[in-house]
Amino acid sequence: MAHPLRGKVACAGLATAGCGEAPGRNSMELMVEAVHGALADAAIPLSEVGGVFCATAVHAFPALSLAEHLGVHPKYSDGSNIGGSSFIAHALTAAMALDAGIIDVAVIAYGSNQRTAGGFRSISEPMPFEAVYKPRNPITAYALAASRYLHQFGATKEDLAEVAVAARKWAALNPEAFERDPLSVEDVVGARMISDPLGKLDCCLVTDGAAAIVLTRADRAKDGPRPPVYLLGAAMAHHHRMISAMPDLTVTAASDSGPRAFEMAGYGPGDMHTVQLYDAFTINTLLFLEDLGYCAKGEAKDFVKGGRISPGGDLAVNTNGGGLSCVHPGMYGLFVTIEAIRQIRAALGSDEGPREPGGWIEGARLSVGHGNGGVLSSQVTGVWGAAETL
Repeated sequence: MAHPLRGKVACAGLATAGCGEAPGRNSMELMVEAVHGALADAAIPLSEVGGVFCATAVHAFPALSLAEHLGVHPKYSDGSNIGGSSFIAHALTAAMALDAGIIDVAVIAYGSNQRTAGGFRSISEPMPFEAVYKPRNPITAYALAASRYLHQFGATKEDLAEVAVAARKWAALNPEAFERDPLSVEDVVGARMISDPLGKLDCCLVTDGAAAIVLTRADRAKDGPRPPVYLLGAAMAHHHRMISAMPDLTVTAASDSGPRAFEMAGYGPGDMHTVQLYDAFTINTLLFLEDLGYCAKGEAKDFVKGGRISPGGDLAVNTNGGGLSCVHPGMYGLFVTIEAIRQIRAALGSDEGPREPGGWIEGARLSVGHGNGGVLSSQVTGVWGAAETL
């Protein structure tokens, strides 16, 4: 029996704003621009927005502030923050509110000017039991997981580098990507060390940028100007907050959220035409490929070799260039979602902007977008599909 939320809502519009560098603009201004762009894309007036969902690293009450700046009085809002995966969680919450008839139109948004503002002043309280060691989080935590993975499975820095090289090859096909210059395994391995074993090119970009999507019920979405892309399945999981409390440094909660999202969707990992993963660091991609079911634990180091996740490879992973080469304004989950949706829309004939040959995946009808928050802490998986997948 199909899950009652499966396919009940769809993305009717989307937009990004200020990606890369947006000097002189703050995070709220960028977020507002993205919302207006997404509503225009959906041909839905601002006055019809009933649900506002957002999270940032710099606002105490982001949903209140965004609604105020937009000039709307929402019937439902959610500013819950579980890190970079928040926005896929917001999609699940918005789907419930839409299906219940509480709202008719939901906007989910994020914005950040971290690059031109010189970074975030503070994004988290000190972690008890860890602060005494003065970690340089989040990278110290991810480096710890990477070190354990390399030790446990015999992986190498060259294996991690394959992830960065694949992402850059996708970025080379995408004029919107921030970094498009050629990149080799040797470049990645030889880059300045940041936190062993992660060097500078194992780490995501630091950019400005905002994004927004508009969700409506399925019956309305089909009448919009863009092909609707339906939320087929979504699931959340988190097993820890501090990296020192992570039950297993090589197994993330994606091993929980992924199977439940796929079960709700009625499709498996192998059915996905594109796979969009939150690649804050190269280790993320290896862990998530395993935990989402694309290969067994410890096998991702071999799975990614030989250009398998690069353009022309067996699996289209992070087709915009990911957080490693396209855009990463501090919290990346909404960009994962937008790329998953855009690939489907492009395959359905929507004009999604220029890409080099192979940048848009022909025949894409199903995409998974997976979000990560904290220090491999919160994991949220969303499965999106075209109308024919319902």
